[in-house]
Amino acid sequence: MKTRLLGGIVALVLAIVGTLLLVSFVQGSEARAQKDLQPVDVLVVQTQIPSGATLDTIRSSVKLTSLPTASVPNGALKSLDGVQGKVAATDLMPGEPLLGARLVDPNSLAAPGSVPVPAGMQEISVQLEAQRVVGGRIAAGDTVGIVVLFGAGSGGDAASGATSQEVFHKVLVTSVQRSQSKATNSTSNSQEQANTELPTGQLLVTFARSDVDSAKLAFAAEFGKLWLTKEPASAAESAPVVIKKTELYR
Repeated sequence: MKTRLLGGIVALVLAIVGTLLLVSFVQGSEARAQKDLQPVDVLVVQTQIPSGATLDTIRSSVKLTSLPTASVPNGALKSLDGVQGKVAATDLMPGEPLLGARLVDPNSLAAPGSVPVPAGMQEISVQLEAQRVVGGRIAAGDTVGIVVLFGAGSGGDAASGATSQEVFHKVLVTSVQRSQSKATNSTSNSQEQANTELPTGQLLVTFARSDVDSAKLAFAAEFGKLWLTKEPASAAESAPVVIKKTELYR
């Protein structure tokens, strides 16, 4: 009798303890679930953002949105503070949180051997012989002066004489493409050859210019000739002068 009573008491105690443990576990699970569901405000892409988009474009294409904590990836941005000057590293699609890792320095997006195009400008290329490109010693990132020469009667104007003028100053070179050079034994030898050996073939030089200047360059390259000067930011600029044969001998 006593044994049965004792067994019943033990069973009751175990049942109570089990119930309490189960209730505690359920309550803990609910608490964890509630924590994961707690909303957090992050920037979410609303319209597609192309690779290379500036911060102004990104700002107009994202919206601060509340999402469950569990669905927010690490590195999601809550604001655009501290990312001035950065651009989109890749295409960003609507619905995805904006990650800090997706915003990079513009220089990191430039193709090898080139520099980024300043905002508001476009690129235009011309093909020139080495002697017209400072012996081929022009590289991406340099700034150059562009001298335009027209022969007598060029452009269909039979009455016009030969003229020359440095039309543009401190033009940014975004890339220079040249003929494949022979392999060298070392980097130092390659650099030495680039500065002392006669370049072969023509060079394709690309500039960053406005739309109007691009049209002027295209016209000059089509109907005249171009020569480049290596013109750093410290180079002096004289007043524009149209050079004719009479001015040359003065």
